[in-house]
Amino acid sequence: MIHISSKDTLYMYNIYHIVKAFFPNEEIQQILKEEQESLVVLNLEEGSCFSISVEEVKGFVDRQEQKKFVTKKVYEYLSDRTGKKLAWGMLTGVRPTKLVMQRLEEGTELDDILTFLEQEYKVSEKKARLSLEIAQREKKLLSNLDQEDGFSLYVGIPFCPSICSYCSFSSSPLEKWKHEVDHYIEALCKEIHALGQGVKGKKLNTIYIGGGTPTTLEPKQLEKVLGAIEASFSYEYLQEYTIEAGRPDSITEDKLKVMREFPVTRISVNPQTMQQKTLDIIGRSHTVDDVRAIFYKARELGFDNINMDLIAGLPKEGVQEMKDTLCQIQKLQPDSLTVHALAMKRAARLGQEKKMDVHTEIEQMIEESADSARRMGLLPYYLYRQKNIAGNFENVGYAKVDKAGIYNILIMEEKQTILAAGAGASTKIVLPEKIHLDSDRMSNLIRIENVKGVTEYINRIDEMIERKEAWLWR
Repeated sequence: MIHISSKDTLYMYNIYHIVKAFFPNEEIQQILKEEQESLVVLNLEEGSCFSISVEEVKGFVDRQEQKKFVTKKVYEYLSDRTGKKLAWGMLTGVRPTKLVMQRLEEGTELDDILTFLEQEYKVSEKKARLSLEIAQREKKLLSNLDQEDGFSLYVGIPFCPSICSYCSFSSSPLEKWKHEVDHYIEALCKEIHALGQGVKGKKLNTIYIGGGTPTTLEPKQLEKVLGAIEASFSYEYLQEYTIEAGRPDSITEDKLKVMREFPVTRISVNPQTMQQKTLDIIGRSHTVDDVRAIFYKARELGFDNINMDLIAGLPKEGVQEMKDTLCQIQKLQPDSLTVHALAMKRAARLGQEKKMDVHTEIEQMIEESADSARRMGLLPYYLYRQKNIAGNFENVGYAKVDKAGIYNILIMEEKQTILAAGAGASTKIVLPEKIHLDSDRMSNLIRIENVKGVTEYINRIDEMIERKEAWLWR
């Protein structure tokens, strides 16, 4: 057991995740001890102790600078103690490219940005260069959007055919909620309509329908949702319309035909792996052949922008299995590919059953994926990280030059308002100037969360709508 104690909660989050990255299989106890003499005390399992005194941070007036100093000291101690360096250094946030984007917008020289990441945050040269490459690509794509009068729309379908063993998203098995799906769609369409009324005169740039698995809906149900969107919003400025079709066992020809009746430009067919034994282990009811069949059917029906998702670090998979999966994906030639490093989330059944120490394997899998993507003509265009991500790595989206997912960039960079409808959906309203959120914080980003439960969402739909109306285009 590793023990962390601190006089101030300010430091707890970063310290916990840095320690967890170095010791992924160890239990960690966190204690707030306002009465202790040291600012932070870290006791490792083998008996070594590290502390930071209150005096060491007195020179920093800004509390965020204090937090950065403490995080860096803990990282340097653990790196020296273990002889290891983390790929992302002391960074614990999910959006490392935001640091690069800020400096690009300030006109900082590219070499200076790399130096900043490597020296200030201990990021490896390889990851620093990856961040810079992606941020430059993001900046170019975002320049085509109206960031003041434009907005994006997210619509959430919180149902799946079954729940994969590694998943803890806001989704529910369809069988459990089958009797509520129509009621959910009624509430969802009501929220969609209200959002449309609230943004008259604004420019809708992207639509993203996710979940869950949107294609768990029957064709008529899917048609009703897409029809509600079309009736509520103008498509005059629409640049991208994505449906994360996702699970191949939920996609049918009839559902694909419904999508073709609307201006859907991009879909996902997500195998996660092309190893049948792994699909069986993680609870997917489709076969590898099903993946190929639905991919080719989508191509036949005219979909020319298809994304596929893979996960590095699934149970009983190593580098050879990933190589084989990538070889099979290359034969399909998707237009974009998203590669995730498995995140062991607390609510995921896999996270409770199996502890993993797969740093070397994950690193090789990610490198193989990057090489394979480039062979397919796919370039990295967005990147994000998750809590408890295996090996301290990242999730990267690769795409052909003209097929990058614009919404994916927007959700990471937070440059444009994203209105969200559905259970568990999170609206992000970007204001022109910062306002006081509380006594300590100022921000130009307002988050408005919908309730996660399906029944609760249905029963409280009017409240979900009212929460947003107070902020829409102030």
